[in-house]
Amino acid sequence: MDSGSSGGTLAWHQPISGFSADLSVLGIALVWGASYPVAKGALVFAPVLVLIFYRFLITAVAMSFVAHKEIAATLRGDCARGVVLGAILFAILLAETYGVSSTNASNTALIISLCVVFTPIFDYGLSRKLPPIGVLAGAGCSCLGVATLMGGTTAFTFGDLLVLSAAVLRAILVVTTKRLMAGRPVSSAALTTLQASTVAILTVTLFLLQSGASELAVKGGGQFWASVAFLSLLCTIAAFYVQNAAIRGSTPTRVGLLMGTEPLFGLLFAAVIVSEPLTLPSLCGAALIIVGTTAGTIFERKMGS
Repeated sequence: MDSGSSGGTLAWHQPISGFSADLSVLGIALVWGASYPVAKGALVFAPVLVLIFYRFLITAVAMSFVAHKEIAATLRGDCARGVVLGAILFAILLAETYGVSSTNASNTALIISLCVVFTPIFDYGLSRKLPPIGVLAGAGCSCLGVATLMGGTTAFTFGDLLVLSAAVLRAILVVTTKRLMAGRPVSSAALTTLQASTVAILTVTLFLLQSGASELAVKGGGQFWASVAFLSLLCTIAAFYVQNAAIRGSTPTRVGLLMGTEPLFGLLFAAVIVSEPLTLPSLCGAALIIVGTTAGTIFERKMGS
């Protein structure tokens, strides 16, 4: 996934495609599933905006070193596209992180997976087409799995509603990334850097409008900074870098369906890290999600072949 430059023009990043793309997206689902209990623990030591700021400041600085040549070679219009995608990501993080601070880690992981329902609707809808029946069936099965995991309840809390809005925004981000960046000569590393920098700048600006700079100091010690490092290095740098490359070599619908396995990982990690209970409905719901994402992905691959 390395890229170089020649004659001042950025070389095209080879996209991840096929089975490699699917495995990469599953890896993202795994680390993002772990991110909810990790973030839940970090929020004990710092408010939402401070956690987001440090997570994306570290990401932006690290990626600036990795991709400084690629960023310098990126066209102004592509930089603007990266900022737009970063602004969408900022909105996702606000809704998602405020949501997880108000509900439990398991609910967050489960509700966020509803992006598998919204992604094909947006993807095909923008093309003025109905999603194929097999894709809809897979998404529906995943949605049923989420309902089962939650015990069938429809009484969402405010935190749950925030996470639901984050799921909608996630689907918008996947589809928008594909449409804005298709065929553009900008590397995934540069795009990740632009997104992270946008999130960091917007977050600290919003925070400083509400509080003083002294409030950025955190007394969480090693546990907080270990959580920030995990969220920055794995859940952000590695995950968004891989996602940006995978979306280019796959389709928004397939990526969205594979990301539907995230609640399974979130459920397991929530049980291990913050001792949230594993129940029979949880396991049945997880099975439905696996069946739905697998069936939908297979059908989407056949339709695209």
